[in-house]
Amino acid sequence: MSNQPLGHRLTDRQRIDWLRLTRTEGVGPRTFRTLINRYGGAGDALKALPSLLTRNGRIGRVTTVAEAEDELALGARYGVTFVALGEPDYPKYLRIIESAPPILCIRGMGEVFNRPGVAIVGSRNASATGLKMAEQLAAGLGREHCVVISGLARGIDARAHRSSLQTGTVAVLAGGHDKLYPAEHAELLDAILEKGAVVTEMPMGWEPRGRDFPRRNRIISGLSLGVIVVEAALRSGSLITARFATEQGRDVFAVPGSPLDPRAEGTNDLIREGATLIGSVEHVMQAIAPILGRDDWPPEAFESARPVEDEPLWDELDLDERGFAEPALPPIRLTLANLDADVEHHPDEERLTPKALLKQLLGPSPIAVDDLVRLIGRSVVLVQTVLLELELEGLIERHGGGLVSLMPIEGQAGPSSAP
Repeated sequence: MSNQPLGHRLTDRQRIDWLRLTRTEGVGPRTFRTLINRYGGAGDALKALPSLLTRNGRIGRVTTVAEAEDELALGARYGVTFVALGEPDYPKYLRIIESAPPILCIRGMGEVFNRPGVAIVGSRNASATGLKMAEQLAAGLGREHCVVISGLARGIDARAHRSSLQTGTVAVLAGGHDKLYPAEHAELLDAILEKGAVVTEMPMGWEPRGRDFPRRNRIISGLSLGVIVVEAALRSGSLITARFATEQGRDVFAVPGSPLDPRAEGTNDLIREGATLIGSVEHVMQAIAPILGRDDWPPEAFESARPVEDEPLWDELDLDERGFAEPALPPIRLTLANLDADVEHHPDEERLTPKALLKQLLGPSPIAVDDLVRLIGRSVVLVQTVLLELELEGLIERHGGGLVSLMPIEGQAGPSSAP
């Protein structure tokens, strides 16, 4: 999201500006990106922010330089490194998602982010079978030189971390580094730091609240090539992680369980909905093998993770780069292509919803979904979601080779299948 080349490190002053901007109430990842695109840098965005808050009916204040310096100092005492999106130490898989944290607070061995990561999540009230499965999967992934990522929760998360301590594991926190939850995992956290890492986007001193856990979950999936759900009830937070993984274009794996055990209802539902059923590490490695070592994965930008609860993840300013009252500034081209908000728009298309635009693009002749993605200029996830809606409405027909077409009008011959 920086307008500096990828690999550029922020100056101390820039880092303070970034931290001030992202810590200001009403500025979440999407608003942060919009402001950077609008003003070209965090410093200029901070100057404009007070009037924007007032204009949007917000009573708030911008985080001060002193407050940002205090957080940096406290973080340093805990061994925390504040890494900005676009810097070389920022995890490469996480920076792909549109809701990537502008600042990620990292403790431990940052080198683990250079290796492929797979998340293991599941029930806090796990069964013995579930815990054994998590243990086997985590240990097996470590032998395959993968990093195990989880949320440091009780049950499946903790067992996955403990089983990969020697090969590298990453814990994602919902609160600040100095506000561990659950507190009973302090010893486990120290062990993780020896060969792995602990990360959070939350400020020092932040006590985790309910909405912070879904925020954490989208980081767990964003750091990973795929997410394994071992056990999950129907309303489990692990299903939120799986939902984010799907929206971020990551693989979702589920371990099947007994239909008589409510802790398996969520995982069994995931399998019915299309998650990959697994019973071993080999199943996981076969699925992710095609993307291991690829720097261009995923090839398309994915939509920001949509809230999966009634409450939004961030109470953000609702800013539109073309909706400011004052004259628009020239667009800022972002270095990270997937975070580039300077999209060319056509007046006729701006009046159409993605669904209407897809219906307009589709015709009786089959067309590749990849071509639709390119033509509509939106993410693969969004296009596939809208196509599913159209299919459920009986408006499109699917063909071999990833081709789709509009359903033929009654009485007319339908489109021929692709060879």
